[in-house]
Amino acid sequence: MLSNKVVIIAGGCGRIGKSFVEAIIENKGICIIADIDVNSGKNIVNLYKSKSPNHSIDFFKLDISNKLSILEIIDSTVKKYKKIDAFVNASYPRNKNWGKKFEDVTFEDICENINIHLGGYFIAAQQLCIFFKKQGFGNLVNISSIMGVGVPKFDTYEQTIYNGKEMTSPAEYSIIKAGIIHFTRYIAKYYSGCNIRCNCISPGGILADQPKKFIEKYRKYCLSKGLLDPEDLKGTLVYLLSDASQYLNGQNLIVDDGWSL
Repeated sequence: MLSNKVVIIAGGCGRIGKSFVEAIIENKGICIIADIDVNSGKNIVNLYKSKSPNHSIDFFKLDISNKLSILEIIDSTVKKYKKIDAFVNASYPRNKNWGKKFEDVTFEDICENINIHLGGYFIAAQQLCIFFKKQGFGNLVNISSIMGVGVPKFDTYEQTIYNGKEMTSPAEYSIIKAGIIHFTRYIAKYYSGCNIRCNCISPGGILADQPKKFIEKYRKYCLSKGLLDPEDLKGTLVYLLSDASQYLNGQNLIVDDGWSL
């Protein structure tokens, strides 16, 4: 479905990003892993190349909060592959104090996280869309979350410790992810008539060694599986990147096993 399509995956070394890389390779696309983690990025490329030298996969360093870094990856990709069909932003930047309870979040932390996360999505989309307009076509896919669609179910976190801290759903996460969804609509409308599409995926919770207590509480709000594996998002991404969705624009696709119902 993605034959000859050049797709950049920002955050391609992350939990969701790696599954997206796999989806593009499986569907014969040309995958550019874009991440600030150079060692992990190169290791992923080497892993695929060791399986088959015919895999079309590459790595370029990217910091989505840095305009120059974004311009450099656009330039490097075009020089090597002559075009960019799509840019998928699966990056998840956050500072060291991310994940504190609402009462403990400082003004400095909320500003920093909005700047690097939502601001990073903004500057990346801005520069890619400028390029897409010059190119004459382009496809942008943002990754939000169900926490940008509905409010957290706080009872699922009560009295549960994860990675040494009391679990919560960070307020800044909800603010940022809601912003990404609306920003997606803004871009789609702003570039009306320019042959540029912009859509969003809002995943449910992703399984990541959370405590059994939390997993069981979370599943009660879902219809079947509960927490998702990253691989469960691959089909939605491939659809958005393929020509099958050519008239889908400005939409937020929720993949959450019914959590948001």
